[in-house]
Amino acid sequence: MDLLCGVILPLAFVVLIIASLWKVFEKAGQPGWAAIVPIYNIYVLTCEIAKKEILWFILFFIPLVNIVASVVVSIEVAKKFGKSELFGIGLAFLGFIFYPMLAFGDAKYQGATSRSGGKGYDDDDGDKKNW
Repeated sequence: MDLLCGVILPLAFVVLIIASLWKVFEKAGQPGWAAIVPIYNIYVLTCEIAKKEILWFILFFIPLVNIVASVVVSIEVAKKFGKSELFGIGLAFLGFIFYPMLAFGDAKYQGATSRSGGKGYDDDDGDKKNW
């Protein structure tokens, strides 16, 4: 019984979380392995999946402020998958429930647009273009 409670259940929990994050990253067009690399996974989730500015990634390293950053990024991740803000709050505070729902449910990533709001530079001459 001690082996079950002390090793097997926590290990199964960790495997579920890793598999869920891996699948969410892949749904968003990112490499799944990025979900298991410390710090880089926060960068990918914040800047590549949620499409937030680098400032939000930096805020994750400031105590107490990181809670706010986590909620904001989680809400944005939920929106990118076509979910509500309430689902995003669930991702922030009950991620062990909501990330598996996002990963193994029918949610599709809808945030493939640029972070710049559709404004970018043309590759040929550097002129500003509205895409």
